[in-house]
Amino acid sequence: MLPLDVPLLVTFLDLARTGSFTRTAARVNRTQSAVSAQIRRLEAMLGVRLFERSTRSVALTPAGERLVPHATAVVEAAAALAARFRNGEVAGDVRLGCPEDVAGTDLPTILADFAAAHPRVRLHVRCDLTLHLVEQFEAGAFDLILIKQDPQRILPGARLLRHEPLAWVGPAGLAGAAPPDPVPLVLAPAPCVYRARALEALGRAGHGVDVVYASSSETGQIAAVRAGLGMTVLPARRVPADLRMARDGWPPLPEAAICLLSAARPTGAVEAFARYAEARLGEPGLP
Repeated sequence: MLPLDVPLLVTFLDLARTGSFTRTAARVNRTQSAVSAQIRRLEAMLGVRLFERSTRSVALTPAGERLVPHATAVVEAAAALAARFRNGEVAGDVRLGCPEDVAGTDLPTILADFAAAHPRVRLHVRCDLTLHLVEQFEAGAFDLILIKQDPQRILPGARLLRHEPLAWVGPAGLAGAAPPDPVPLVLAPAPCVYRARALEALGRAGHGVDVVYASSSETGQIAAVRAGLGMTVLPARRVPADLRMARDGWPPLPEAAICLLSAARPTGAVEAFARYAEARLGEPGLP
């Protein structure tokens, strides 16, 4: 089998991200027919169908979903290799703010890989609540911030990276039964999207609530839940193995969103990191 061309994988990842041949063609500077030809060539080389196409949409097949992380790794490795030898390599400082839970899960690998690809960029990261991050960003303390938002009320100028399905999480005794009255909750202080989601969902379902433990630290919240103090709300993809997701009898939680807010006139280093974060955190199919 012939080696896979990096441009084919770049086009594949862009189409997976946008779900649109039109937008992908504009982004990779090719015609729609050329993009279609690239995808057909990649499918022929791999011997699988990567996309389900209709007159209105383009969606990844299961094989396409499996290819995404591998294609991402190849493209990022190629970019890192080129950056090592390219004249005029991007340099400068990037002041990044993000919530603690994002910093403790998704961000470390992204930061390490970006630093390896761009050794002349200095990263400065600070964690805080979304409200404080926005206030400090507006005061000029950050070049860009990752923030949690209500998908229906995203801050002007912020880019939606991914939707975040949420889950009720607690120790087996609480999570394995119907909600008590009142429901003991372990949450972040207001304002917090996860907190608002929890209170709104329980209120609509007619349940009383008792916030027994409030901490701006997700680590502190999880420790309190492990101690049996109450239930909390976490992204469904990040439920600790020793805790349980509650389902039966618990009201559904509206999803949250992870967004990126960047300075109006970013430097080359800030632009490079913003693109990198979008590629690593971005949800396939979003424009």
